[in-house]
Amino acid sequence: MAQISLVDLNAADQAGFVAVLANVVEYQPWIAEKLARQRPFAGINQLHSALMAAIQAAEPDVQLALIQAHPDLANKTQRAAGLTAESTDEQNSAGLDRLSEAEYVAFERVNNAYRDKFGFPYIVCVRRHTRDSVLRDFETRLRNIAKTETRRAIEEIGRISALRLDQLVVADDTLKVHGRLSTHVLDNHAGKPAAGIPVELVELANLGESRVIARAVTNADGRTDQPLIGGR
Repeated sequence: MAQISLVDLNAADQAGFVAVLANVVEYQPWIAEKLARQRPFAGINQLHSALMAAIQAAEPDVQLALIQAHPDLANKTQRAAGLTAESTDEQNSAGLDRLSEAEYVAFERVNNAYRDKFGFPYIVCVRRHTRDSVLRDFETRLRNIAKTETRRAIEEIGRISALRLDQLVVADDTLKVHGRLSTHVLDNHAGKPAAGIPVELVELANLGESRVIARAVTNADGRTDQPLIGGR
């Protein structure tokens, strides 16, 4: 996914601006068209705030159509038909392209239960989750009422769009979507940092195979040279 500077985005013609941001919100180029008329943006935070304001100001039927444009999670039929590149990358980042059969069954059950109750797909920013935590979130949100879930869906669309913008647009300011996980191993017996200790970060899964996220070895300071998780 090619990046563009905010300066160049502000200077782009209408068609160019819309082409870059057309799918920051799934299949909703009208939002990019509205944003194009509000330029220039001083920073990426202002751009994202304008995006969310456009969604919040939309009529309820437009908001519902926006929510319904999103795919189900781990749906074999939809994946075979083809998801957007953004949705594919996001679902794959959480391992939803390599589920066990038991996990596929679990996702199909909760997807159907959610759609049956609310009439629209469950939306969550999967880059903030693991497979197991998505399934737990499904079960929690199934207890909500439709009004609450409509609000939650829009909140999650906000998180998804922020991550998509962060990947697309380079600006002087940054969105609050970055995080890191580091480690510091101490040798309590010797009273100093423990060097040469293998460290493995693993995503545990109740219904499928656990997944190794990162491997590293501690340095002389008892830390890893790079964070186990860094950036987005």
